[in-house]
Order: sequence, then structure tokens, then C-alpha cells
Amino acid sequence: MALWGGRFEGGPNAEMQAFSESLDTDMLMWREDIAGSVAHVTMLGEVGLITAEEAETIRLGLSKVEADLDAGWVPGPELEDIHMAVETKLGEHIGALAGKLHTARSRNDQVATDVRLWLRARLDVLDEALTRVIGAICDRVEADGKTLVPGFTHLQRGQPIWLGHHLLAHAWSLARDRERVADVRKRVDRSPLGAAAMAGTPHPIDRARTAELMGFGAVVENAMDAVAARDHLIEAVSMCAITMVHLSRISEELVMWSSREFDWIRLGDAWSTGSSIMPQKRNPDAPELVRGKSGRVVGALNALITMTKGLPMAYNRDLQEDRTALFDAMHTTIACVSVIAGCFESMTVKGGPDLKGDFALTTELADFLAIKGVPFREAHHVAGGLVKQCEDRGISLAGLSLDDLRAAHPAFTAEAIAWLDPQAAVERRCSRGGTAWVEIERQLVLLRA
Repeated sequence: MALWGGRFEGGPNAEMQAFSESLDTDMLMWREDIAGSVAHVTMLGEVGLITAEEAETIRLGLSKVEADLDAGWVPGPELEDIHMAVETKLGEHIGALAGKLHTARSRNDQVATDVRLWLRARLDVLDEALTRVIGAICDRVEADGKTLVPGFTHLQRGQPIWLGHHLLAHAWSLARDRERVADVRKRVDRSPLGAAAMAGTPHPIDRARTAELMGFGAVVENAMDAVAARDHLIEAVSMCAITMVHLSRISEELVMWSSREFDWIRLGDAWSTGSSIMPQKRNPDAPELVRGKSGRVVGALNALITMTKGLPMAYNRDLQEDRTALFDAMHTTIACVSVIAGCFESMTVKGGPDLKGDFALTTELADFLAIKGVPFREAHHVAGGLVKQCEDRGISLAGLSLDDLRAAHPAFTAEAIAWLDPQAAVERRCSRGGTAWVEIERQLVLLRA
């Protein structure tokens, strides 16, 4: 019998029943549903809405339902959702007393509570995964960061840098993702239980007590807001989408760097695959899949925003669809963070290209002139002219003589030739956040902390 069946003469159409049930999704949070019920019945007993003996009997019954689910019991679709499934199974264990569990509670505040409990736990898992990948990047920087590579803008060689400088840029973006996780968690960590359908309850419940029993830091103050709010879900999935964009950018570079054209890195065997027809292939499937899965999470964010944008207060059945988007986004993001951590932990850095005389050093010539007092705009023009001269002559910057430099500008001295050493160029850039190794070490300390 449906929990709401008293108003109706018959049951729902079979197609409607199949269309509306959410058990497949809700089963992901059955532990949270039982945890919320245990807190609720404990409070009911404490405030005298049921006797202490009844509360204990219901708690014991819920532990039996938990054991049933642990043992593999799968509720049938006729039970509609996890709340009905748990209460129905509870009735099989303790009889009609199971009906008292729902005193001063609605499925509206119940599902809102379940989702917050589920999400809070997964945010902690995501934070742990992000901590792991940041640590893996820091380990890679310490092991292989002193590898000279070109830094790019517009995917064109810009200036020489240490590889560690490039990797730390990704580590800092992921560190901000951790900040976003912590910030989302503050707004998730509020209990809606006791809001009932949307107007509260006439029973003398203690919402602060159930919040305490479930480990929530506060309660959602307005009952209507408690059951209708989904901004914390949107915020969580938005955070996941931002994280996935960061992971997708990392993945793109791992794919490029592992190609024969770049040949900077070699992904570990455990994170690569082969080809069914081309024996030589070593495909970077792990980062490619992460790059592809970013679209799923961005799509989940769009689904949540679109679903909620026009809903009147308070609860509407549309909101049943929120868990599909939330669960997929969280599961996908956690998995992708872990996969990228595995890529960094197992990859081998082979080295970057030879940058001796590379045009990526041209800015060094402009900066040399600027240090000698030449206005930078003039220095920039002179350095650009030297590149044009090299291209016309078919040589690199290393082919320029001191006479060539002095012919371009009299402020050039013999010292300018030494400025074209790639490693010296990298180490000169010691401003805060620069690519000099001393700055990389400073950032590592901050990230490790």
C-alpha cells in the first residue's frame, strides 16, 4: 500500500508507476536514509512523542533493515523510493509500530536530509582525492621539475621555463578547487529534517537535536526553503564542473606531451592502452577519457539549473531528477581526479626540446636592453628585428654574433650573449611566482602545507 493511498481509490497506472519510481537512484543513499531515520526516532523518543521503548524498538528494526540491505535485499519498484522501501521493510520486522517513524516528518524533508548527508560525505572524499593529486604533482615537480621546456601562449613557444613551473600552475588551480569544496560544504552542512512538507509541524520536535545526532553544523531555518532549496546542489555540481575543466586542461597537455611530436613524457602502462590493429600504438586513454567526461559534468550542471529555474515554492516532483545529475557529477569528478593522480604518480618525464638559440629566448634580448636603459618598446622592436634577421638567414639566435647584436643596437655588450643561455634565462625570472627554481621551492612549501 502506498504511503499516500488514503486519498485514492486505486493504485497508479503501471506505466506511471515505472515512470515515477526513483529507487535505482535512491539506493545510492540508503545508508543516509536509515541514519536520518535513526536520528529522527531518537529525537521523537526524547521529546515524548513516542515512548522510549517504542523508540528503541524502531531503532532495532532499522538496524535489521540495514542488515537486509547490506545482505543484498533489493526493493521492488512498487515501493517507489528508498523512504517507502525502508518503512515497508521496517513494518515487516516490527509491525504497525513502524508507522510512528513518520511522525512529524515528510518525504520532502527526508529526501532533502538524505541528499545533504550523502553529499557531505562525498565532498570529503573529493577533497581527499584532490589532496592526492596535488601531492602527486608536487612529487613530480620535486623529482623532474628541473627540466627545461618552452612555456606557451597561443600554443606558440613563448619563453623557457622549468617544467615544475608549468606543473605548479595546475596544482594551484586544483588547490582552489579544494577551497571551493570546503566552501560548498559549509552550505551543505545544514539539516532540513523537521521541516516536514514545507510548513513545519505542530508536534514539539527538536530540530537542533536531530541536526546534532547527524553531525550537521546548523539547521535550515525556513521550512519551505529546507525542502525547496537546491542551490547547494547546483553549487556542488558547479564546483565539480570547474574542477573537471581544470582536469580537462591537464588531460589535454598530458595527451600532447605523450605524443611523438612532443615526446616529453611517457604515461605508465597502467594508464595507457594499445591499438587493436596498430601494434606500435600507446594511447593516452586515461587523460582522454577524463577530457571527455568533463562534458558529462558540465551537462549535469546545465540540467540542474534548467530544472530549477522556473519552479514555484515549495517541493515539486521535478526535483526528483536532481539526484541523477548530482550523483553522476560527484562520482565522475571523484573518479577523474583519482585517475589524473594515477597518471602523475606513474608517468616518466623524458625531457623537453633543446632550447639553445631558440626564439623563445628573444625576450631576454629585449630585457637586456631595458636593463641598459633602453625603453622597453624600443628594445622590443630591436629584438623583433633580430628574429626577422635570423629567419632571413636561416639561423637561430645562437648564430648571432656580438657584431650582429651591436649592429642592431649599440647598447648590446658581450654580456648579452650569456643572456641567451636557456637555464640562466629561467633562473633570472625570480620575481614572486616566477619560474626560477627558488620560487618553485617556495610554492612547493605553500602547497605542501
